[in-house]
Amino acid sequence: MCTERPARRGVTYATPLGAVVLLLAACNGTTSYMDATGTAGRHEATLGWWLTAVSCVVVAFVSVAVLLGIARHRNDPQRGDPGVMTRRDVRSGLSWIYVGVAVSIVILAISFGGTLVTLNAASRPRITPSLTIDVTGHQWWWEVTYSQTDNPELGFTTANEVHLPVGEPVRVRLHSADVIHSFWLPQIAGKMDVIPGQVNETWLEARTAGDSRGMCGEYCGLQHSMMALDVRAESPQAFKRWADERRASAKPPTTPTARSGRVVFVRSCGVCHAVAGSDALGRMAPDLTHIASRTTIGAGALTNTPAHLAEWIRNAPGVKEGARMPAMPLTDAELRDVIAYLETLH
Repeated sequence: MCTERPARRGVTYATPLGAVVLLLAACNGTTSYMDATGTAGRHEATLGWWLTAVSCVVVAFVSVAVLLGIARHRNDPQRGDPGVMTRRDVRSGLSWIYVGVAVSIVILAISFGGTLVTLNAASRPRITPSLTIDVTGHQWWWEVTYSQTDNPELGFTTANEVHLPVGEPVRVRLHSADVIHSFWLPQIAGKMDVIPGQVNETWLEARTAGDSRGMCGEYCGLQHSMMALDVRAESPQAFKRWADERRASAKPPTTPTARSGRVVFVRSCGVCHAVAGSDALGRMAPDLTHIASRTTIGAGALTNTPAHLAEWIRNAPGVKEGARMPAMPLTDAELRDVIAYLETLH
């Protein structure tokens, strides 16, 4: 028994500290709206911090007031015998009510004004966007198509990744291919529902370069948690280079292994997937024209490595249960050739 008591005390003391550490860790990072890097996101985060701070102060004040009231009357000589009601003279508490009402009005007025400012800032961009992104939610991945207002022919399609030019607002049109999803880039802007048969519009503007993670913010089925987006905010020059590369068709493979892999890919995968510049013209699954440049596969299910590609191609439902990509009955040699071909698609 003696050896168990220190262990229990250690857990007791460590638990609040661990809770505080976890709470602070949840307030920053690539998926925290409190660590915003977008124009709308920063206004929303500022309002969130203000409301959180006010709530904490109110809870702390009320808790202290209750404890002081208990301590003040614990040894009061006028309490009388237990269970016996006695009349006592007390000072009026109206002054505290007046102070409380005045403070509450001031705090509520500030919060109301901050909410109006935030709604106004998040409702529309400062200038009309020239770049448009059409995002389509599927179970469970994102199709992303870029286009320009002044030249729609410069459009291209990618999957599970969003690149944004820093300092430039981007118009976003949201579509659903199946069920209700919710498009959310926590560090850039708030959520917007993606509803079948309806086109919802929002906008994004990154203010700071960096990488973050987007996600589906509404439960949409078995793999809802594995419906991620890689988000990169970069300089307008870097974004233009990236967009120009995405508009280009895939380069023809130069090695015998990769050429053989292209044949196998078109035959086995081209019905569902598309690779620009090849005979793979599928539209049911993610566009793989530049898959080698992506950091993840399966909408965040795995990092993009040759070993993970092999695992995914051989049995995607075994990696991501419910995935609609069937297990591919390829021989080891065919699988090796397909991976060699996919590795050339930068």
